[in-house]
Parts: sequence; structure tokens; C-alpha cells
Amino acid sequence: MLKPNDLLLIKERGSNVQAVEQQIKNYIHGFPYLKIIRAATRGNGLIVLREEEINEYTGIYNESISNGLKPLKFVPASGAASRMFKSLFSAKEDLSSGKSEEEILKSKDIRQFFSGIKKFAFCPEIEKISGKKAENLNLSEFLDMVLTPKGLNYGNIPKGLIRFHTYGKNARTPVEEHLVEGANYAHDKNRLVKIHFTVSPEYLNGFTGLINSVRAEYEQQYNVRYEISFSQQKRTTDTISVDLNNNPFREADGKLLFRPAGHGALLENLNELDADIVFIKNIDNVLQDRLKSDTFKYKKALAGLLIKLQKKIFYYQEKLDTFHYYALNSSFFDEAANFLENILNVKPPKNFYYSEKEELYHYLRTKYNRPIRVCGMVKNEGEPGGGPFFAINNDGSCSLQIAETSQIDPNDEEQQLIAGNATHFNPVDLICALKNYKGEKFDLTQFRDPETGFISVKSKDGKELKAQELPGLWNGSMADWNTFFVEVPVSTFTPVKTVNDLLRKEHQPD
Repeated sequence: MLKPNDLLLIKERGSNVQAVEQQIKNYIHGFPYLKIIRAATRGNGLIVLREEEINEYTGIYNESISNGLKPLKFVPASGAASRMFKSLFSAKEDLSSGKSEEEILKSKDIRQFFSGIKKFAFCPEIEKISGKKAENLNLSEFLDMVLTPKGLNYGNIPKGLIRFHTYGKNARTPVEEHLVEGANYAHDKNRLVKIHFTVSPEYLNGFTGLINSVRAEYEQQYNVRYEISFSQQKRTTDTISVDLNNNPFREADGKLLFRPAGHGALLENLNELDADIVFIKNIDNVLQDRLKSDTFKYKKALAGLLIKLQKKIFYYQEKLDTFHYYALNSSFFDEAANFLENILNVKPPKNFYYSEKEELYHYLRTKYNRPIRVCGMVKNEGEPGGGPFFAINNDGSCSLQIAETSQIDPNDEEQQLIAGNATHFNPVDLICALKNYKGEKFDLTQFRDPETGFISVKSKDGKELKAQELPGLWNGSMADWNTFFVEVPVSTFTPVKTVNDLLRKEHQPD
């Protein structure tokens, strides 16, 4: 299936031949669906914090910072904003095809956009570039000003660089909002804020230029120093494409086609970072300052909860690492097994009865010696996407998993019924601990479930093809982590998926 020239190309890319061959097998055989047992709900896999607990965990986090804890904020920011402006691109195409402005303005999305023109934070910049008031621009002119290089070129740049929020005469981008967030909950004892953005190479200059222009202002305003770093999705994580018969897809010159493998590829980027805890949040999930208090409050509380739980996990890690099974008494094994099952929510395989002390020792050692994550979950109010579940793992054990809709068998009525009972939604609000009790970093690639990838149908030069994504960063790529789910307020989840989302009250000034 792969020719000698293909093997040379794969090696030139820095990719692994065996990995590419496995990707082709994945196309042929498909990925198995994840078997979910039940939804994680309040009091049953999902922690609900009382006010006194929030205060306790916030205190633990603040004390840990004072004692030298080093946090880092990790923001996936690679994607272009083209999907955000899908309705505007459609309107531009309709104009080109001869449709009248009046006809195009019958679209609900376009009407909503134009009725709220003056409310967008980027409107003053459009007026400045065009030399006209927004209301005096015709439809074609306005679309050009928003989408193309004649104006802001928002159709061709990432969300992180788009003006989202208005503050008096100033406007802020999502990048700036993450600088503000970092200053409020992710600084160390020396008030150093480390933030890592994953960006596409073609946009790196835009990110660095923006940050360099505003850094001093925010450092002075919040009395912090920023250490900003960037990385790109690694070319070596790209996956091979195939045609609809599962043969390698070839471009016009006969070369294999590789495509970026989704946000799961960012596990490699996360794996290279060094921090005691890492806050993960998407680039577009940001708020106006007046509404940020819940975000700050829960970020600190969840971090404190992680630190408290980590201390206990470290205790078990060290005991199991230091002593052989015959040196540990039965009460220790009972305690460790009970914590694993009832606090970490990791249930052993059905036929695993701990019949041998040595068997239990190795099982516990494996389950405790893993990265930890605390995941905020919001009440499901109709947003599409993944949610918190108990699910069966490859070794037959059951644990907490974030499951995407695509991972659940659409033809299995029982599985769909379980999925339908989910009360909460994954907003991508994670706090992670990536080191063991010795302070050694885990190799995160060892805790990924390779059978949780995703296959979709795309097109290239008018030909259909299959594309493959690696296990998602917060589901399959973290499938073998010790996981905790915590309810967070819906006020902390305000993503911008379409340009009209910016008209919501969460993104508008008072």
C-alpha cells in the first residue's frame, strides 16, 4: 500500500512509519465506541462545592502559591476564525451570485448581525479604516471590511486576535482577556504569570506583536510580570488521509496527503511544559471584566481541591513506590483500595477480586501513578459536545471520562439513553497536575487511549477523502488520568462560536 517514495516522504516529515500504517488500519477497521455505564451527576461522580469548601480550597491554593507552587495557563489558540464568520461568508457568496441585499438580509443571522453593528467591539476600527460611519456602508462594503484584507481580514486570522470586548474607548481581544485572567489566578509568589498559547506558524507574528504592544500596560495595571510562550501543533502529529476505499489519498503530484490531527495533537505540546499545575481553557471562552468574579473564584477553588487530593494521592504513590507488597499491611491496602474506588471513582474490572496481595499491589501502583485533572462541568443547557460519564476502560476497569457525542454508539438505544441522561456539559475548564510525588514529569503520551480517535469525510480538490483525528485532548488523550468532575456555574462558560455570540450580554459592556 505504501510505496518506497512514500516511506521517504514519511521519514522526511519526521513521522513514524509504523504510526502511519496503524492510521491506515484505523480507517479500515474504524474506532470502537466508548462504552458508557452512566452519566456522572451531582453527588454521583460530580462534586458540588459548598461555600465553606470553596473558601477552604481557595485558602489551600493561596497558601500553596505562597509556598512556591508554580502554575501555568495553557490556551489552545491555533484555529482560524473562519467558522465564526460562516454566515457572513455565505452572504458574500450570495452577493457574488447576484442575490440582492434585500434578499440576503432576510437571513435571521445576517439581520441580527446588521441590527447589532454598532455593538461589536471591532466596529470603530471598521469606521476608521473605511472612513465611513457603519450605517453608511452598504452590505458588500461592510462584508469586505470585516472579512478581507481590505479591512480587518477577520475571515483569515485566529479568534485570539479579534476584538471581542469594548471597555470605554478601548477594545480587548481574547488574548488580552487571558492575560487579565492569568494575572488574577495564575501568578506565582513573585507575581510571575506564565501563559502558553498554541498557535499556527502563520499567525505567530500577529500574537507576539499584539502581546508586545499591550504587555507593559497589563503588567502595570495588575502588578505582575508575564512570561509568554508559544508552540505550534507538531507536523509529526499530522495523520495520513485515505480515499473512500481506504487507500492512501494522493495529491496531483502523487504525494501522500497529511492533515492536522485535531486538538488531540496538542498533547505533545502540553507534554513539553514544566509547571506544578496547569490551567487549560479555550481561547474563545472569555468574559467582560464585570462578570469574571465567578471564573476567578472557581479557578482558585478547583486548584485548591486538586492540591488537597494530590497530597493524598502522593502519599499512596510514595508508599507503593518505596515498599514492596510484602512490606505493606492489609489495612494500607484496604485504605488505598477504598480511596481509589470511592474518591477517585476507579472501579476494578468485574472479575478482579484482589485474590492475591501482589496482584492488588501492582493494580494500585498503576492506578495511582498517573496524572491528575480536575474538570469543571456546567449544567447542560443545550450546548453540543461532550459530557461527564462513568465508562469502561481498556483494562476492564470503570472510571470517570469526558465522552464526546461521536464516541457513543448512535445505534445503541441503551447507550443513547444513558447519554441523554447527562445533566452536565464539558466547557473545557481543566486544572491538571503533570508530576509524581518526586516532582518528576509524567510522559503524558503513555496515558492516552489510542482507540478513541475520530474519522471524518472531507474533500480536497473536488475529491472526497477520509481524515483522522487523534484522541481529543480532554477526552481520549486524558483517558487514563485520575479524574475529578466538579460543578461550576454556567456564568463561567461563554464561548464565541459565531460572530453574533458577541451580541450576548456576557460580551457587552454594562
